[in-house]
Amino acid sequence: MSRFDVVVIGASWGGLRALERILGGLDAGFPVPVLVVQHREAGADDDLLARLLDSHTPLRVADAEDKTPLAPGTVLLAPPGYHVLVTDDGCAELSVDEPVQFSRPSIDVLFESAADAYGPRVLGVLLTGSNTDGAAGLEAIQRGGGFTVVQDPESAERPEMPRAALARITPDAVLALDDIVSLLRRACGKERAS
Repeated sequence: MSRFDVVVIGASWGGLRALERILGGLDAGFPVPVLVVQHREAGADDDLLARLLDSHTPLRVADAEDKTPLAPGTVLLAPPGYHVLVTDDGCAELSVDEPVQFSRPSIDVLFESAADAYGPRVLGVLLTGSNTDGAAGLEAIQRGGGFTVVQDPESAERPEMPRAALARITPDAVLALDDIVSLLRRACGKERAS
């Protein structure tokens, strides 16, 4: 059994390639739901990101709809123009509240809601990006006893977002993308045999 109930991932500039690597390294039987905020503009092709990521992973990838139940083997994306939150009854909820860090969807909103709902049973991953969104949310996950991972800024297409998180907290791990995949497999009970 995994010690985690949910994995939350945040990315911005350079996130598509990073997410393709991470999600592509997970097995279809990955036992924990994954929620992702990738910054994208309202009015963007609604399901383009989901289609691109779905073609790189055996997991099922879809844009979240309001009150979508979280399910193992599934990746839910924040749709363009909406924040996505995790509820304590195991659903994704959409919000059109004001942008946070100039972003809607906001990584901070997802991470803070996951910390509130799941406390120590959330694993948060902050990836490449060119702003500071996600740093406060990752701190909330850490305060709640969850596990925090930051992409090594040296391996990030844009290091500003990982560096902002590292300036705010000392995460549980600072890793390159392939090492993040290995950590997710181990932490969630699905490490492949070498």
